[in-house]
Amino acid sequence: MMTSSDSHAVAGGLARHIPVLVRPAIGWLGVRDGGLYIDATFGAGGFTQAILATPGARVIGIDRDRNAIAQGASLLDQAQGRLVLVEDRFSALDEIVAGLGTPVIDGIVFDLGVSSMQLDEAARGFSFRLDGPLDMRMGGDGPSAADIVARAGERELSIIIATLGEERHARAIARAIVRARAEQTIDTTRALAEIVARIVPPARGSGIHPATRTFQALRIFVNDELEELASALAAAERVLKPSGRLAVIAFHSLEDRIVKSFLNDRSRAPASSRHRPLAPSPAPSFHVLTRRPETADEAETAANPRARSAKLRAAERTGADPISAPAESLLPRLPKLSDIMRGRP
Repeated sequence: MMTSSDSHAVAGGLARHIPVLVRPAIGWLGVRDGGLYIDATFGAGGFTQAILATPGARVIGIDRDRNAIAQGASLLDQAQGRLVLVEDRFSALDEIVAGLGTPVIDGIVFDLGVSSMQLDEAARGFSFRLDGPLDMRMGGDGPSAADIVARAGERELSIIIATLGEERHARAIARAIVRARAEQTIDTTRALAEIVARIVPPARGSGIHPATRTFQALRIFVNDELEELASALAAAERVLKPSGRLAVIAFHSLEDRIVKSFLNDRSRAPASSRHRPLAPSPAPSFHVLTRRPETADEAETAANPRARSAKLRAAERTGADPISAPAESLLPRLPKLSDIMRGRP
């Protein structure tokens, strides 16, 4: 679904979700009059509004969440034709750009993870704070978290929770889930949270719920977030013009590791050796701008606790051809969703 607008000026207020590191991210993008930018994770429109604050700048906003696109209507009405919203996965951003007939992109920003709006809707099933169906799907299609909890084997659940949640009690949690589902279907957020809470001791003084890592792991797995990210970074490489900028804000160590590995691979000069001829090697397609990831300052962290784990990395596209490399090389080994749904071990 695509929507666009040709009304008047940009202003005000979508954002229940407070975006993190907006100022440095927009700074790295180098937004200019007449530039065309992609907000690959539109959400509540915070980054889009920041880009549109530069007169003449245009934005393609992408989100796989239909609710986010629908809630962006008020911003569309104020954007004076400088905004197009697209309901799709950001891994398809090169196809989206081709479909819009806008092949040259000046900058792309990714604000990864789940939004506050999604967490605050009990019916979406992202959070254990509000009891609701165990869903977690960002786009509403495909298997839900309840489907995974019902059909994955104990070993598969353990791998998912340990790898994507970095949960050291993953084996015990998986065992408890399998035991509990034999007696009763686990189809609500409260039911799953209570099972996990019986296994994982609360971290003293942290205020973090024992089920946090398990819920995070299931959400990432259900939405295929890591493969989506790896594919989206490769798509960004294909559509950014020479000197175009990429800014990525990650909140999870696995996400940040993928971004770091991608940019390191794409910015590395061909290796040489005096003992053998230089092997053919592609020229770097990116120049990394942030030697270390930027993080939020104390003021932003105090105003928005979500900012504590945020890391911003930025890079500039060179004039070299895109580097062809499979996304799988950036990803951890996980059970296949299709195998789980077919009941394969």
